[in-house]
Amino acid sequence: MSSTRTALLMGKMGFGSYCQRRLLHQITKRSRVIMERKQNLLRVVGLHVEAPSDTSVGSIDCDRIKSFQQHVPVMAEMVMEHLQPKNEQLYIDMTFGGGGHTRNILSHAPKARVICVDRDPTAISIAQELAKSFSPGQILTCHSKFSLIHTLLPELGVTPGTVNGVLFDVGASSMQFDEGKRGFALSVDGPLDMRMDQSSNNKEPTAADIVNSFDEQELGFIIKRYSGEKSAMKIAHAIVEARSAFGRISRTQQLADIIASAFPEILHYGRKDKLKRSSHVATQTFMALRIFVNNELNELNNGLEVANHYLRPGGRCVTLTFHSLEDRIVKRHFHDIDLDTKPNLSLRQMRYNQVSTAEMKQILNKKWEPMSKRIVVPSPSECESNPRARSAKLRAAVKS
Repeated sequence: MSSTRTALLMGKMGFGSYCQRRLLHQITKRSRVIMERKQNLLRVVGLHVEAPSDTSVGSIDCDRIKSFQQHVPVMAEMVMEHLQPKNEQLYIDMTFGGGGHTRNILSHAPKARVICVDRDPTAISIAQELAKSFSPGQILTCHSKFSLIHTLLPELGVTPGTVNGVLFDVGASSMQFDEGKRGFALSVDGPLDMRMDQSSNNKEPTAADIVNSFDEQELGFIIKRYSGEKSAMKIAHAIVEARSAFGRISRTQQLADIIASAFPEILHYGRKDKLKRSSHVATQTFMALRIFVNNELNELNNGLEVANHYLRPGGRCVTLTFHSLEDRIVKRHFHDIDLDTKPNLSLRQMRYNQVSTAEMKQILNKKWEPMSKRIVVPSPSECESNPRARSAKLRAAVKS
């Protein structure tokens, strides 16, 4: 790929310096072409974008706010144990969602200040409603994705090196799965959207745009890369055949049925999750599409860079991930491991491999100090009471 084309792709996808230097080199040529095609969809005349009419900031009704406020965050006590919030300090909840973690921070430190970030307008509405229960300026909101937040934090009076703690609870939130019209869930039929920001001014491609525009090889690559689905090409073939025969795929249940048609009926719920419960055969494909539509992995890279930039020395960053690719990005950030490097090389191995002196200095001058060598996982009792915690992995680090 030419340097001009590479620079163009970086600009389109909003890569920070970390992604420019590390992540882009590990993405294959086909992956780069697919990401370019996703961006090119924005320029297609008559792009079909299904956006709910009530997702603008401030339009959510009180009953829905009350229902979302009942959300129980995953590993709440373990998060607080690692974050250790204190009064008069500043924290950023990078994935506000239903606000469970922000409420926990303020219950542990009633005089702390929290900036609530989310790309979902519904979540921002919940945060604005929550702010009314606290002192003016104690809760501030920021409607943004991670790759743009560095342009908005200064407007809130936040300068680099002043934040005491940052929290990430990545992936889709419970309220997004619970609402059928968001297009995330298999259990409830809705428009095939899957964008976390479904406000009317967001014209980015939906999941429907992806499954109706990409060819079989590209769909298979997306499904395989972002979910590890072994039958990715079989599923991609079924999608292409179905849209050729029946027209546009626009509903979640429609896509789930198409995916299921690629397998014998006995296998439709033949897979088991970590709790040994039956899982629909389309679950992995839905996850892959969601990750791709929202550019979640690249956004997470950018978010961790922003966190390190704004944290003060000694400030803490706590992450909750639910997918192995997310956890790999966090782990390599916290351990200062290049994404291209073979895993778990010692300094002696790096020297044997003739790593340059400059690279060795960069390795030794770490940006993070992990709080634990091992990941923290939820207890069996929490997984039983809150099944969505079953895949959670907690990592925490202190800024050096």
